[in-house]
Amino acid sequence: MAGAGPGTVSPFRAGLLCRCPHCGQGALYAGFLTLRDTCSVCGTELKARDTGDGPAVFIVLIVGVIVVAMALIVEMSYAPPLWLHALLWLPLILGLSLGLLRPFKATFYALQQRHKAGI
Repeated sequence: MAGAGPGTVSPFRAGLLCRCPHCGQGALYAGFLTLRDTCSVCGTELKARDTGDGPAVFIVLIVGVIVVAMALIVEMSYAPPLWLHALLWLPLILGLSLGLLRPFKATFYALQQRHKAGI
């Protein structure tokens, strides 16, 4: 990706790596979900767009399908008590949701940048 010009960076690659969607090299986030004001490499303004609730909606749907399917399989196979279900699935839900939130938000942001959405 070194030397990639503006517009040649894949929004999915930039999103998964949480990099600037313009140059693909600068970090996108200053905190966990706080966008930087500008890219430290190319100087692109990063605060201009907002992804809204889009990434969270996709994560809820994806994590919901995964966890419900796994919980049904475990329930039908082993019939564990409810406290064990809570012990198994709550940390998985939390881990998957938080783990997917940054790359999903970054990918949405990069797709907005690529398609000039909201301008």
